[in-house]
Amino acid sequence: MKSAVRIFSALIVLFFFAAGAHAGAPTDQTRQTVDKVFAIISDPGLKSPAKRQERRDKLRQVIYPRFDFAEMAKRSLGPHWGRLSPQQQQEFTKVFTGLLENSYAEQIEASEGEKVRYTREQIDGDNAEVFTKAISPKGEEVAINYKLHRVGGDWKAYDVVVEDISLVNNYRSQFNRVLANASFDELMRRLQQKSPDIKAPVGKG
Repeated sequence: MKSAVRIFSALIVLFFFAAGAHAGAPTDQTRQTVDKVFAIISDPGLKSPAKRQERRDKLRQVIYPRFDFAEMAKRSLGPHWGRLSPQQQQEFTKVFTGLLENSYAEQIEASEGEKVRYTREQIDGDNAEVFTKAISPKGEEVAINYKLHRVGGDWKAYDVVVEDISLVNNYRSQFNRVLANASFDELMRRLQQKSPDIKAPVGKG
């Protein structure tokens, strides 16, 4: 699942180092998240190792409202989702969210020097896609597009596509391979091994 983690990490780099975004509700709401994340990362009072957990809790509270993890989990399981009980769906969403959370936390804290240029924004009813270019300190560019849908008055990300590779499709392919030969319980066991310290979502909005 390393490639999926890299895709998600790229999205977090996008959020943290976004620059030059133009107007539009999806972009504006993302920029608000960026500002809050930057304030947390830059806070001298949260930089010490002793403040690591507090810093990550604050980041979680800011980032969770911008992602629709339940939708990401549902789409990642594809047709298997409908075969689960409501309790299994809830448990899978929690474990899947924890897997993504573990992958992005260190990326946010370790990344530096990246910038992102928003190229355009496309809105179609309650769905939107923002097209961007992530620029490394060496000037290398990577196309990163992220897909959002409207939930109430917010735009929440449910997928991210890096150089034509979808995070959701990537996970779906991997989960399909597991479930073709193993049970849902076995899939859960493997995911829990990758994210042993999973917390319940907080700060959802």
